[in-house]
Amino acid sequence: MLIVTTLIACILAVLFIRLSFGVIRLRRQYRVGLGSGGVDDLERAIRAQANFAEYVPIALILMACLELNGAPLWLIAILGIAFVAGRLIHAKGINQPPPHFSNRVIGMKFTITTLIVLVVFNLAWLLLQLWK
Repeated sequence: MLIVTTLIACILAVLFIRLSFGVIRLRRQYRVGLGSGGVDDLERAIRAQANFAEYVPIALILMACLELNGAPLWLIAILGIAFVAGRLIHAKGINQPPPHFSNRVIGMKFTITTLIVLVVFNLAWLLLQLWK
């Protein structure tokens, strides 16, 4: 059973829905059906949503692999929390006019670092399990 991954996936889904509603709200406000229509606020919202959608699936896959292979739940939870924090910080940074590049950088550092750690831990855990 994927207890931690399921919880993190639910939290991330709520965040994705919120980002999606932000795009929808701005599309309605500015009457833009496709693209950003040259509206900076909408462009930021679209990129925040798209960036989120680009990074979340691989993180959840790596978390699920780690959890299914029997890694400690506390370890997966810490990595999941770090990833969620990174995605929140990034989304906040990109959506604030003018964009707060420091928040975007911090958010991406959390995101990328978590992904790297997930890859390393998955490979290490796999090797550990194979050598038993």
